[in-house]
Amino acid sequence: MAVSRPHALRLVALTALLGAITGFAVPSAPTGSGAVREVVLAVHGGAGSLPRGSITPEQEKAYRAALEKALRAGYTVIRGGGSSLDAVEQAVRVLEDDPNFNAGKGAVFNTDAEHELDASIMDGRDLRSGAVAGVHNTRNPISLARLVMERSKHVLMAGRGADTFALQNGVPYTTQDYFFTQRRWDALIRAKGGQAADTGGTVGAVAVDRDRQLAAATSTGGLTNKLVGRVGDSPIIGAGTYANSKTVAISCTGTGEVFIRGVAAHDVSALVDYARMPVERAASTVVNEKIPALGATGGAIALDPKGTLATPHSTPGIINGYVTRDGTIVTRLYDDETPAR
Repeated sequence: MAVSRPHALRLVALTALLGAITGFAVPSAPTGSGAVREVVLAVHGGAGSLPRGSITPEQEKAYRAALEKALRAGYTVIRGGGSSLDAVEQAVRVLEDDPNFNAGKGAVFNTDAEHELDASIMDGRDLRSGAVAGVHNTRNPISLARLVMERSKHVLMAGRGADTFALQNGVPYTTQDYFFTQRRWDALIRAKGGQAADTGGTVGAVAVDRDRQLAAATSTGGLTNKLVGRVGDSPIIGAGTYANSKTVAISCTGTGEVFIRGVAAHDVSALVDYARMPVERAASTVVNEKIPALGATGGAIALDPKGTLATPHSTPGIINGYVTRDGTIVTRLYDDETPAR
């Protein structure tokens, strides 16, 4: 559709104004050459670095199998006429149950050798959302986040109150030993010895259903050796998760404190909404320009109502996968498999 010159000038002025307000440069030409079309569901398993040769063939097989299982779970919902909200919940549950990721089973330890789990989910139809933080005894925090959205008057519940709410709503009690993995325990010991702590492993999903309604979900165990009570961006609506069916569904991963400060997820939606940016350009602007300017790195999966997927990352790579409308599944692990923008 042709754009009139006055309207184009207004868009240029608005884009410049957004750059001045937010403090980061807005690219003059669209980036995002790595955008994928006709996507109905995408998942991620955390931003970071996974160069070829850094894992065994068996580990690669396990990672890809987990991503594919999550994608199939969500795609089954979409193909059957279900909602995008159901699809992202089911996809994230699969990843929470897989010890390869830092969410649910396989979550990292905090400084007191405990697991504190965070998650959020958002429905793009009406902006309803639910989140939990610092959960200790709930196997699938993403489903508890949805319960908060649907069975309470609140958006975010934390700690003991969230676990109690789970019990009150029929969610089985899960002891902390369920979340234990030797890999995460060893990482905690290394961190306490002064070595670099594990990063990455947060999981998330975005989806669009037959009615072009969007949804997003994110779940994490946080940071290895984090202070007790620390909460990152994953359970914060607008920071690590956001969905608006008029603009974008997005799940973020990276340095949570900076994604909170930058209101990263909502910023992507705002650039799509107010500056009329395509999703790939909007997501790249936030992830590859704003977040690094604030001193951190990360990544995201962002999906628009037309099924255009962007997977920008300012880390060397981002573990992710997607499924298209015809059921084609693609999984991407290594740094060279996913374009940075």
